[in-house]
Amino acid sequence: MEMRRFRQRIPEVEAKFILKRATNGVLCLSDYDNLPYGVPMSFFYDGELSIYFHCALSGRKIECIKHNSNACFTIIDQDEIHPEKFTTYFRSVIVEGSVRIIEDRKELIEALRLLSTKYSPGIDCEPEIEKGIQRVLILKLEIDSITGKEAIELTKNR
Repeated sequence: MEMRRFRQRIPEVEAKFILKRATNGVLCLSDYDNLPYGVPMSFFYDGELSIYFHCALSGRKIECIKHNSNACFTIIDQDEIHPEKFTTYFRSVIVEGSVRIIEDRKELIEALRLLSTKYSPGIDCEPEIEKGIQRVLILKLEIDSITGKEAIELTKNR
């Protein structure tokens, strides 16, 4: 679907930069009753076509993914309230795609290393990965689209 306020679209290169910089967002799924389910998640964006999340071996999120792999992931990069103008100067990114559980051990370990590099830079992650690998799943969001949008006030300042 085309963005209604297309003049507020953030260029894709900037939207990708926001994804690289951000530390959390909301993963939105649909459960077995087709009810929406959104869950805050930390993540790693590979700069191309994938976002990685780590999570527990079971739970509502996993059940949702098994039922319906379609997902969106939302990042709020800026939310500056301007009460005198009755608005906010916002900047956000929405990613759409499908989520799968990584089953290949080599890919799982590599994704854990990427997450560790982002959230624990300079710290040897290998002992932690080896200790916890049996208790963690890695989810991979395979990206179909990335859309960034910002307040018109920010667009005017470009």
